[in-house]
Amino acid sequence: MTEQVQQQEQEVQLSLNDIAAAVQIIDIVTKRGAFEGTELEAVGMLRNRFAKFVESKQPPQDEVEKTEVEPVE
Repeated sequence: MTEQVQQQEQEVQLSLNDIAAAVQIIDIVTKRGAFEGTELEAVGMLRNRFAKFVESKQPPQDEVEKTEVEPVE
């Protein structure tokens, strides 16, 4: 393989959906008691940073409502 093809295969892609899924995973495992009390602050800070990042990349709610298609009767 050429070097360029090898580099493309090694690139890792990360999407907003991946980060949102990480937030959901953190929420679930926290509810299940997977973290010790001393770990919760660091986990919570990371979770909040992920959540704020995802929220900042979402379109404003009024734009979402404008793009929704009304049902045809």
